[in-house]
Amino acid sequence: MKLGPGARWLISLVLLAGLALWLDPARIAAEVGALDPGWLIFALLVSLAQTALSAWRWRFTAHRLGLDLAPGRALADYYLAGFINQVLPGGVVGDAWRAQRHARRSGQTGVAWRAVILERASGQLVVVALAALVVTLYPPWREGFAPALLTAGLGLALIGVFGALVARRLRDRAGWIAQIGPDLRRALLARRAWPVQLASSIAIVVSYLLVFAAGARGIGVELPLVQLMMMALPALLAMLVPVSVAGWGLREGAAGAVWLISGLPPEQGVAVSITYGVLVLLASLPGVLVLLAPSSGQAHVDQ
Repeated sequence: MKLGPGARWLISLVLLAGLALWLDPARIAAEVGALDPGWLIFALLVSLAQTALSAWRWRFTAHRLGLDLAPGRALADYYLAGFINQVLPGGVVGDAWRAQRHARRSGQTGVAWRAVILERASGQLVVVALAALVVTLYPPWREGFAPALLTAGLGLALIGVFGALVARRLRDRAGWIAQIGPDLRRALLARRAWPVQLASSIAIVVSYLLVFAAGARGIGVELPLVQLMMMALPALLAMLVPVSVAGWGLREGAAGAVWLISGLPPEQGVAVSITYGVLVLLASLPGVLVLLAPSSGQAHVDQ
């Protein structure tokens, strides 16, 4: 069953309302409101590097498939995609938009879409793999958080579903589906491609974890940095489930569960997750400038 935008907004709101009824919303609000400006700036700087590296990974993937993508345009479109993914349900609308913008400029629709799919898959596979590894090897979570392994499998399945949906949308393009295998080998699995994809994707995922940890530090959580980064992984996994708006509700529920299983107050976990969500939204705001630019979406802006 396909969920419409209204249903996704409703799911996020219901989940957040449920957490508010279960936990102490005043305590959560007090913690989020105490965000230290220094940690806010640090998180935004990390997010800037994260977006720049993500745009570079997209350019690398596109180049492996024979497409040119200017550095400035890649960065601008990545910011636009990030902002759209934050404010519209589903979490992939922005990526679809940047794929279509690149398709218009390059005149090669199928290749442009496959470049985005493969670039996004590269990062999500690393999130799933790291989360599964941590949940399996970290003793306090081995039994208490075993369901996260199922979430990891679900994340892998969702990556496949995303690709399948795009393939269905473009099934009338001659040779599109037949070409996905060769493009996968060229962009991700080739001897000169996979080390670059793996290294860049690990760096990008680590930046996600650093932003989460910075948010926690910013509201006064004194847990060790490595532990905070590990505790971020289930929250990132929850965001892969495309039934909400930018992961809101699912992410907070996962964070609350991680804190509870770790013997910590779940309100603190929810507060950290909300802070992370606010930081990600703030970091995506340059995308508004791209959206409002007079030349936005026009082919001649690619230089």
